[in-house]
Amino acid sequence: MKISTPGCYTSDAAFDWLYPEKIQRLSRRHWTPMGVAKKSAAFLAEEPGKKILDIGSGVGKFCLIGAHFYPEVSFYGIEQRQDLCDYANAAKEATQTPNATFLYGNFTQLQLDDYDHFYFYNAFYENLDNNDRIDHKIDYSTSLYHYYCRYLYKALLNKPAGTRLVTFHSLEDEIPPGFQLADASADFLLKMWIKP
Repeated sequence: MKISTPGCYTSDAAFDWLYPEKIQRLSRRHWTPMGVAKKSAAFLAEEPGKKILDIGSGVGKFCLIGAHFYPEVSFYGIEQRQDLCDYANAAKEATQTPNATFLYGNFTQLQLDDYDHFYFYNAFYENLDNNDRIDHKIDYSTSLYHYYCRYLYKALLNKPAGTRLVTFHSLEDEIPPGFQLADASADFLLKMWIKP
C-alpha cells in the first residue's frame, strides 16, 4: 500500500514512520536528515539518466527522498547489513519508488565505474567510534577504516571529469585532491564536490 506522499516527505519525523521504532530511534544520529537529503539530491541529480550511489545507505532514506524528488534519475544504495537493506526495500515498496534500488553487500564488491555520482554520509567512521555504532553485526577496526577510505579514494581518482560527490560529516580521507569544493553548508558538515 502506497504511503501518502505529502505525509511522508514533509519532515524527518513523518518519513521515519516508514520504519519500526528501533530504526526510528537511530534516525537522528545515523540517517540523513531530510533537508540534507534534498539539497544533496538536487546537486547530484543535475541531469536526467544519471546513476547516483549512496555508499553505506542504511535504511535507504537518502535514496528514497532523492528518488522521490528526482524521478528521472536512478538512486542506488549499497549496505552491508542485511536487515537495514531489508528495511530500505520495505520502505521502497511502501512508497512505490521505482527509481531507487538497494543492494546488500560491501561497496568494494561493486563496480564503481557503473555509477556517475556519489553520496557519502561517513559510513566508514563507525570503525573509529567505539561508542555510537549502529550494531555489532559487522567487523570494525581502524585498519578497515583506512582500507575503505583508500579504496574509495582510488575509485574517485579514476572517475572522469564532471563526477559529483556529496559528503556529510566526512573527515575527507576518501577525497582525492582533484575534487573541487562547489558548495557547502554554513557549518561545513555538508560539502558538494565536482571533479573538473
